[in-house]
Amino acid sequence: MKGRLRKMLLASLLILAIIALGIVLYLQHPKFGALPEGARLERIKSSPHYADGQFQNLVPIPPRAAGSSSVSLWLEYLFIPKERLAPTEPIPAVKTDLMSLDRNKDIVIWLGHSSYYLQLGGKRILIDPVFSSYAAPVSFVNKAFKGTNPYTAEDMPELDYLLITHDHWDHLDYPTISALKPKIKQVICGLGVGSYLEQWGFATSHIHEADWFTAVELETDFTVHVLPARHFSGRMLTRNKTLWASFALVTPERRIFFSGDSGYGPHFKQIGESLNGFDLVILDNGQYDKDWPYVHMTPEEAVQAAEDLKAKALLPAHVGKFAIANHPWDEPFQRITAASQNKNYRLLTPMLGEPVELANEQQVFSPWWEGRN
Repeated sequence: MKGRLRKMLLASLLILAIIALGIVLYLQHPKFGALPEGARLERIKSSPHYADGQFQNLVPIPPRAAGSSSVSLWLEYLFIPKERLAPTEPIPAVKTDLMSLDRNKDIVIWLGHSSYYLQLGGKRILIDPVFSSYAAPVSFVNKAFKGTNPYTAEDMPELDYLLITHDHWDHLDYPTISALKPKIKQVICGLGVGSYLEQWGFATSHIHEADWFTAVELETDFTVHVLPARHFSGRMLTRNKTLWASFALVTPERRIFFSGDSGYGPHFKQIGESLNGFDLVILDNGQYDKDWPYVHMTPEEAVQAAEDLKAKALLPAHVGKFAIANHPWDEPFQRITAASQNKNYRLLTPMLGEPVELANEQQVFSPWWEGRN
């Protein structure tokens, strides 16, 4: 009997060892990236926004919402009913031929969730592209809604700039970035994010990492301001080793602001005042939840942020492709439409792939989400 128990124990230990080895080997996959080290880490340590071994928000975020514990978060995730997180029908989309667009026309095209293609001042820019069918370490988690992947890397023209706001899976996608690499001339990102890109084969000379409140001007008449966001970073268990950021894109004719993932905070008013307002702001407007109220904005907070930024037009972001929070997939569109009534900016709600012409202030978009389950 003892011998049998000993064999069972040895077999169990062997199975556990094989599983542990498999996990270790799996975590070596390049999609998990590499954390900053060496000269990159030394530069990070000199940042005024880095302390106690990690980056810090301008306004600190409590570890968790008041009254919520990690246990309660898991219980809610597993047992609280979820209503209409994803549409039952495919999301409608327009497959614009990006190659044939006049590059001298200032255009913004939503590519789903927080991915955007821009033409500004003759430059072609891509922000946070995710063309994969899921945004997670494994394929059965965080799947994209049907109809939200009409574009691939092959559909993109040569890109002057790739902008990455932070290292979360729904913003920094290894397969997409790898496929796009031959088309990308320059990359701008927050401090530390370049460690992923270097591991994925980008030349160091093409990666421009910057701290908050830094203006990156690689050519005349086009400036990218790397600015604060209220969020966090990390692809697995390690948090805040790389910097999350927002961006302001400025040419002599236009100013565009992209919030990245961000909770509401005083940084919006500060940015609006320092850059004297924006022709267009693209703001975090989805995946909000009472259990993480400080790292994403509700639609009403996005409206307030647009006013703080002195925006002439608002385009909602972080919606329409992935279900990360427990709210109906179309609720962000409904709420921001209601909250934008009688405001001093125009609310823009294009379908995925539908061009927004920045010079056309009379352009109108339909409430395409209405009447869909």
